This record gives sequence, structure tokens and C-alpha cells, in this order.
Amino acid sequence: MVENERLIELKGISKEFDGVTVLDNINLYVRKKEFVTLLGPSGCGKTTTLRIIGGFETPSSGQLLFEGKDIAHLPPYKRQVNTVFQKYALFPHLNVFDNIAFGLKLKKMPKDEIAKKVDAMLELVNLRGYGKRHVDALSGGQQQRVAIARALVNEPQVLLLDEPLGALDLKLRKEMQLELKNMQQRLGITFLYVTHDQEEALTMSDTVVVMHDGHIQQIGDPKRIYDEPVNAFVADFIGESNILHGTMIRDELVSFADHDFPCVDFGFGENVPVDVVIRPEDIMIVGEDVGQMVGTITSVLFKGVHYEMMIDTGAFTFKVHSTSMQPQGSRVGLNIVPFNIHIMKPMEDAAHV
Repeated sequence: MVENERLIELKGISKEFDGVTVLDNINLYVRKKEFVTLLGPSGCGKTTTLRIIGGFETPSSGQLLFEGKDIAHLPPYKRQVNTVFQKYALFPHLNVFDNIAFGLKLKKMPKDEIAKKVDAMLELVNLRGYGKRHVDALSGGQQQRVAIARALVNEPQVLLLDEPLGALDLKLRKEMQLELKNMQQRLGITFLYVTHDQEEALTMSDTVVVMHDGHIQQIGDPKRIYDEPVNAFVADFIGESNILHGTMIRDELVSFADHDFPCVDFGFGENVPVDVVIRPEDIMIVGEDVGQMVGTITSVLFKGVHYEMMIDTGAFTFKVHSTSMQPQGSRVGLNIVPFNIHIMKPMEDAAHV
């Protein structure tokens, strides 16, 4: 199978619990060796999607294809996937070696072969020499590595990860993001990852699937998801945004915040309502005499790498990120280049992907 062939495909997958629809006609495919992240707020359906792929839930309708064969009713142990859960689900009465070896022993694999495979996994997850330790004596990050090693030792074609970094502190979580991505690239297997953390998704993924209320809102690579959100929900959920109601006057000209602005978008029609997205870092602070708009700085916060300023133009209060600070109360001009104005259909009109 070539790398860009579809390994997993969800066709019209829906799921109901007690008459409540939690997944509604999900269509998605995952390529071999791809790192795909399902991203969205709590209750959006991302974990249910993962559990259906893992075999822990059965879809109410639709097809789940693995290498072209429907596996929707296949039990988990017969699927070429393994799952790492947020709480790791390690066996507290077993040491690290036996936790990792558990699945191999169930397969009645020879002891010397088990030892070879477990040692290789310990090396992979940077736990060489930890085999005899009890899991209760490990840190959260080390326990997470054991859970990953236990899943990988069975050589699945797909590793499913359900918010596996959620219990870790911020510094360790960022370190593990890089480790997981490097591990996936070295092993060359497919990772399907669930998170509500936008930065995590953008950092690690080849493809991001943004979900909301049981629907897929947008699928794309991280840069496209960030730069070209399809609707206000995606724009607001992925990073920080100024989202305004506007009017598309004609191709490449839009009106919002009581001003007309050149833009690069076209094909919306003339004098039609649109949503406008502008990232805080894409607004330039200039002198009052040269600004497209003029406003008053109402608040200033230092965020470490930049200042966050709220600037009231009268028609709208813009959030602006800048490395140079202007004092609160200052009157300033604001400029936005056409490329940094992103036009979308209003949220209620945007069709689900």
C-alpha cells in the first residue's frame, strides 16, 4: 500500500445514545503513516469517533472501513489498532516490563522474543533500565510512556490516543508532544489523536479535524486551519480572533466596523452579509494620521512575547497583539492589509463538511 492510500475510512457514521445524536453523518478518511488529530470542545463527538474506530462503540449507522473492509462490528482485539487512554489503565500489581509484555503473553509468544520486543520498546520510549520498577513509583510522564510502549509492542497499524497528555503539567506536556511526533515519524505508523488543546493539535498534526456538536466543521493541515477557517466557530476555537459581522460589497471589497476595506476574497456576491475574521497579530498599530481606522487603547496586558491591547474604534473593540507597547488611553491608527482579512459565510449559513 502506498503512503497516501486510505487506511481508515468513515462513511456516513452516526451514533446515538438514548435517543440523543452525538455523531451525525461523519465522513472522514485517514491515510497510512498520517498523524491526524480530532480537535474540539468537550461533548463534540471526538472521543466517540475514536472509540468507534477502536471497537469500543458500535455506530448506529454508516460504514467503518479498514483497508477497504467494513470492521464496524469487529471486536477490538481483532482490529489492527491499539488505544492509549488518558488515565493510562496500567496494571498496578505488575512492574513496567510485565505491563508492556501483557499483550504478548496473551499471544503465548516465546519468552526470549517477548524480552527482545519489550527491551526495544523501553529503548524507544526512553525508559531503558526501568523494566523492574513498579508503575506506582513512576512519574506521570513515565507512566504515559509505559502505556504507549504497551500499545506499540503489539505492532498495530494504527495507534489511537485519547487525550493522553491531559494529566501532565504544561512543561512536560510540551516535551511529550515533541516526543510523540518524533516517535510517530520513526515508527512510520498511523496516529489518530484526540485533544481539546488547539496548540497541541497545531504542533503535532499532519491533518486536523475540527469537530463541534457531532459534526466535522473543517479538515485541513494546521496552517490552513489557522489561516483559513471556514466559519466563526473554527476561527474562534483555533487561536484568538476578532470576528465581526460585515457586508461583502463586491469582489475584493468588504465593509465592517463602519469602514470599507480591500480584501483578496471573491465569489460571495454583492452586498451580502458575511463574517470577517482578523487575527490579533495581523493588525498594525500606526499613527492616527495614516490609519484606516482610529481608536483608543482601553487596556494593555503583557503576555510574555507580545503585548495584548484592546483598541476601541467606536464601532468595534479590536484585540491587537504587538511586540511594541502603546500606553493605555493613547489614540492610535489601525491598518489591516488585504491578505489578512478573511471572509466567511455567516455561521448559520455555513454547511457542515
